[in-house]
Amino acid sequence: MRTFVAGQEAADEDEFVELALGIDVDLFRGPLEQETTEERRARRDVAREVLRDLRESADAGDEVAGWDALYADALTRTVPFIRAARDQRAGTGAAA
Repeated sequence: MRTFVAGQEAADEDEFVELALGIDVDLFRGPLEQETTEERRARRDVAREVLRDLRESADAGDEVAGWDALYADALTRTVPFIRAARDQRAGTGAAA
């Protein structure tokens, strides 16, 4: 079965969410695999900028941007648990 959002075909579930919500999940959640300190810093800088833009749009009356901002902000808070569990299973004990 093929899935389309706004005329674009979603290749997988993650792409469907990105197209439907307008949010790049990995940008806010971070990749589930390892990223370097520089990659993490750059990703978080961009995520902060996008989140700020979403909040400004929401303050200007864009309700969808407001919901997107809430979702994106929630994503930034959930990843450490995913990574910590993965790292604990791997025996590294490192938290991201």
